[in-house]
Amino acid sequence: MFGMLMEVALLSYLVAALTFFLLGGFLVLRNKGQPRRIVLGLTCAINAVWALLLALQLWAPTPWPMAGALLEVARNVAWNLFLLLLVGAFNRERRATLSNANRWLVVVVLFYAVTLACTLTVSWQQGYPVRVGQFTVMTLLRTGTAILGLFLVEQLYRNTLEAQRWGIKFACLGMGVIFAYDFYMYSDALLFRHFNPDTWVARGFVNALAVPLIAISALRNPRWSLGIKVSRHVLFHSAALFGSAAYLLAMASTGYYVRIFGGSWGSVAQLAFLCGAMVLLVGVLFSGGFRARLRVFISKHFYNYNYDYREVWLAFTGSLSAKGPDLEQRVVEALARLVESPGGAAFVVREGNIETVACWNMAVVAGPDAANAELLRYLGEKHWVIDLLQHKTDPAHYHHLPLPQWLRDTPRAWLVVPLHVHGSLVGFVVLAQPRSPLKLNWEVIDLLKIAGTQAGSYMMQQQFANDLMVARQFESFNRMSTFVVHDLKNLVAQLSLLMANAERHKDNPEFQRDMIDTIDFSVQKMRLLLHKLSRKDSAEQNEIIDLDELLQRTLRAKSAGGPKPRLIVAASGLQVEADWERLERVTGHLVQNAIEAVSPTSGQVDVRLDRAGEQAVIEIIDNGHGMSEEFIRDRLFKPFETTKSAGMGIGVFESREYLHALGGVLQVESTEGVGTRFCIRLPLHAATAAASRQIQEETSESKQA
Repeated sequence: MFGMLMEVALLSYLVAALTFFLLGGFLVLRNKGQPRRIVLGLTCAINAVWALLLALQLWAPTPWPMAGALLEVARNVAWNLFLLLLVGAFNRERRATLSNANRWLVVVVLFYAVTLACTLTVSWQQGYPVRVGQFTVMTLLRTGTAILGLFLVEQLYRNTLEAQRWGIKFACLGMGVIFAYDFYMYSDALLFRHFNPDTWVARGFVNALAVPLIAISALRNPRWSLGIKVSRHVLFHSAALFGSAAYLLAMASTGYYVRIFGGSWGSVAQLAFLCGAMVLLVGVLFSGGFRARLRVFISKHFYNYNYDYREVWLAFTGSLSAKGPDLEQRVVEALARLVESPGGAAFVVREGNIETVACWNMAVVAGPDAANAELLRYLGEKHWVIDLLQHKTDPAHYHHLPLPQWLRDTPRAWLVVPLHVHGSLVGFVVLAQPRSPLKLNWEVIDLLKIAGTQAGSYMMQQQFANDLMVARQFESFNRMSTFVVHDLKNLVAQLSLLMANAERHKDNPEFQRDMIDTIDFSVQKMRLLLHKLSRKDSAEQNEIIDLDELLQRTLRAKSAGGPKPRLIVAASGLQVEADWERLERVTGHLVQNAIEAVSPTSGQVDVRLDRAGEQAVIEIIDNGHGMSEEFIRDRLFKPFETTKSAGMGIGVFESREYLHALGGVLQVESTEGVGTRFCIRLPLHAATAAASRQIQEETSESKQA
């Protein structure tokens, strides 16, 4: 069984050596003047030599047993250097934009390589096999090297532009397979204190499987030229992940020695120590102060600028534009995140006074103070971000600006950020001292100024929206009042006309009947008006209305004086669905206008009811003074425009709007000195429309017969 396993292992590493030799030779011979292809070819050659040496050691004992381990160090370093080359760590032009991040990674790689080489050299001098302690140290270092390789592969893939990932994804997959398998093998060895023979034997085949994946990327991207973007967000999480892995490795190593030297309590002490280390790690990772310090450290030492402005501005705008009424608090939180501040408060300027509108993790209320006016004047003129800590030590920098007592008494107050819109001060935000020390340089100040301007514009827009809502409420109230006054005006006009003719026709029985009907109609209208004003749920109730009856009632109410309108019913039995009072008010208003437009002696007003297809047609025709085309186009349907001395100018506008709501139209034709014709078209009720279609069909059939 052991002999068969050795034969499989020999075949496994020979296959790995052959595949890496073929790929390396192809890349070196067909390099096309590309240094990255040469480096990849040399890396493959080192892998081939390493696999071949392991195969030779399996074939026959060699006088250099540690040579394979040393070649494995060279293999891992070669892969890491190739990955760093792709990232751009050795490119002078890219180094200016990538800053010191990749140089730090180079130092880490070299540290692992030198440490592992020194450990193997010492072990070689002391003889073979190595002792237990040396085995543990060597395996830990190899595990760390595998973790570092996975980290670099992940950085290469995630920081490559999405449009160019197709050229490297298979190479990343192949190199990731190599390092992931190494991590699994060495982690298993750490756990059981010896290598799993099956895992070690299959390692050659696994490495050989990575070769075609790398070859595909070499063919897809012969120049290996990549658009690399180093994201702060990715670097932050990768740094946290890499630090956590290093921490866990260190704690596992320490726990191992605690177990060895702990005697009978060794196992218990190891478990307790590892659990405590895990709790400490979780506590640190969930610490806001630690995350803030890590972000500041990364921005300070790995980048030329403190902020990734694209990410910052997207997050800032997203916070301000989020749904919800608490805009002021979102402004405070968004500004605080820019400087790692844990709290703050927002203040607005209203009629020269300072008013607190939001507090976030900070208890502060702006009170009356003589220095409030000086603070507002200073912020409005200078547009400066005030550092309260600097103001205490160097007040001359801020022209000895007196600060309000409530601001001086606010604990941990740090910055005063003004909010300007179009040069005027809308308000300001006070931020608390940050979780980690932050240098307030020109970049931070400029960012706060621009962010304050955008936040001020959002707050001003919200104020304008609130003012507009209030104005619309007043407009709605005024419009309702206008309609009420308009209805009262019509009732007053009818009663006034009645009183004007009472003395002359008081003995006329017909006049007396018209007078009683008019008064009864006016009383009903006023009761209905009061009922609508006193009820909150005064929604209209549509019903099926007989137009014959509606028009007759309308004309009776308008026959108290002057020329009496005449009703002409060309088609009877027409019904529509509408609110009775609203539709009667529409027809009544148009009839009243026609009566007022004609001469009291020679005027004539005709109201004609007819049918056109599935529509009811009501025409109000008079021979009055008429209207010009310009008046009809520009003023007739415009609210609050009227030619009457006592009119409100909303009757025709209200009539048209209600008819449109019913699905109808209001048309007008007029000639100055000749007269006017208003035409109301309303859709018939379904039953009436069906009967109308039947009548039309019967009429058509009779004509054909």
